[in-house]
Amino acid sequence: MPRTLRIEYPGAIYHLLNRGDRREDIFLDDWDRGLFLRTLGDACDKTDWQVHAYCLMRNHFHLVAETPRANLSAGMQWFLGTYTVRFNRRHKLGGHLFSGRFKALVVDGSGTGYLKSVCDYVHLNPVRAGLLTLEQRLAEYPWSSYPQYLKRPGHRPVWLRVDRLLGEWGSYRDSVAGRRRFEEAMEERKRQESSQCHEGWKLVRRGWCLGEPAFREELLEMAAEKRGEQHYGEAVRESEEHKAERLVKEALAAANVENSELPRRRKGDLLKVHLASRLRRETTMTWKWIAKRLAMGHWRSAANCVWLAQPETAKAAALYSNMHL
Repeated sequence: MPRTLRIEYPGAIYHLLNRGDRREDIFLDDWDRGLFLRTLGDACDKTDWQVHAYCLMRNHFHLVAETPRANLSAGMQWFLGTYTVRFNRRHKLGGHLFSGRFKALVVDGSGTGYLKSVCDYVHLNPVRAGLLTLEQRLAEYPWSSYPQYLKRPGHRPVWLRVDRLLGEWGSYRDSVAGRRRFEEAMEERKRQESSQCHEGWKLVRRGWCLGEPAFREELLEMAAEKRGEQHYGEAVRESEEHKAERLVKEALAAANVENSELPRRRKGDLLKVHLASRLRRETTMTWKWIAKRLAMGHWRSAANCVWLAQPETAKAAALYSNMHL
């Protein structure tokens, strides 16, 4: 059955999101929200997950979790399945609670600010949803991890890790002064969020990974190794394109040809035909992509050039020509 490719490795950090089936509510009251957090705590006990941020909305949740044991899929299966059973038992319901597979954005946790961006996005979700007025403090929304960040150590869930986010905010310490500075900074972020639309959230909402170019390169290599015929999604598409680009660059370097020279060469150039043939044989890139990348004109022309260059085709064409002399 087709499914999204999950990239898992020890220490991976994810922004996780899932919605109710048909966008219906997954929390009917505060008891359900507490039940969800208790189930999350149980999941962390079983999986050793470390949670950096969470926010519970009416029909969906956000979770930023780190997986020291590379067990995202197994952990989420237990977590969401167990909460569904507990929710249905409490409300005397049956069937699915969540809609399809959960979304998982892989986050660069190297201390370059991407973890901060994702956690800020999660903590500011009640502001974007209009659940807080400009006069209300962000901490007044009780169903996110943000109020927990303002508490003293020992008064938070043991599975909530605060040091990495505080560090990315400017080396804030988990002290009275550090937590006060963090609150002041987040209140300023709340005012900015209320007054303008942030285009910067697009990568958090729609991407499959968030990080430095080198981090993305590593993930693409992992995706290329792990993907199978049953996998689909943006990571699979991009990893296949990454492989195709690598083949093109290697071939051009071996032929001592600059990439900028391709448009100046004729469409049926032997190097282009050879490259197009390799790309069709070794990747899943379309003829349209190949023709555009190699400057071979219309995709049908590129396909015909490759077809005619094949030894079997050339022999058949020569035989046909001799028969009609």
